[in-house]
Amino acid sequence: MQLGIEGLCLVGAGAYVLWLVSLARSDASLADRFWGVGFVLLAAWYAARGNGWPVRSWLLLGLTAVWGVRLSVHIHLRNRGKPEDPRYARWRAAGGASWWWTSLFKVFWLQALILWIVAAPLLAAQRGGEPDQLTALDVGGTAVWLIGFVFEAVGDAQLAVFRRDPSNAGKVLTNGLWRYTRHPNYFGDSLIWWGIFTIAASVPGSIWSAFAPLLMTWLLVRVSGVALLESSLRETRPGYADYVERTSAFVPWPPRRGGPGEG
Repeated sequence: MQLGIEGLCLVGAGAYVLWLVSLARSDASLADRFWGVGFVLLAAWYAARGNGWPVRSWLLLGLTAVWGVRLSVHIHLRNRGKPEDPRYARWRAAGGASWWWTSLFKVFWLQALILWIVAAPLLAAQRGGEPDQLTALDVGGTAVWLIGFVFEAVGDAQLAVFRRDPSNAGKVLTNGLWRYTRHPNYFGDSLIWWGIFTIAASVPGSIWSAFAPLLMTWLLVRVSGVALLESSLRETRPGYADYVERTSAFVPWPPRRGGPGEG
């Protein structure tokens, strides 16, 4: 319990500092750039202060660090030199004169709270030092994490290359991993946390943290990921509706024949 409270205070303090920077830059979307790094800081704190088997603790830290640093760097490079994300710009306009302080709660501390909740498996793995050997769950969880990382990293890279080509403006990416799922990066992100949970589940009494990957998957599909993005893509991409008809929304699946997801 104490370690978890320490973790909440840690990410809360980090979010507060980031909020101060956002005020100086008038850019609340800085919160997105540090989403992945926040998990790394929390994993490092738990690994250093927890009672888990060191090998498992550092395995979880290593996997979280690879994922989190890559994600934060990717978002930074994608948003570098661009104005504030349209979502936050709309909230800023709606918030008016009070936005400067309400953004602390609506953006930064809210994200810190969600981050802390999703990271529950990292905390659960610190319940004790047993088993003090790698188990089938450790190996299986690492394999699930690896599949998720490939989907997220390769999906992001394919989309970045597609967007850099001016001839693709207004078009829909239907090749590579995007041929099999409309959101390979979000699917991969979900698997990342199912993999981390599976590793944590090797520690007796840690199954309670299953709610964390369930929450992350729900957020990716219903709230901040698929649902939010597709509501705008249907309006801004002429061929997107047809792509939706032919291509799986989340879980990779062979495309239906005869549409843009084919070929």
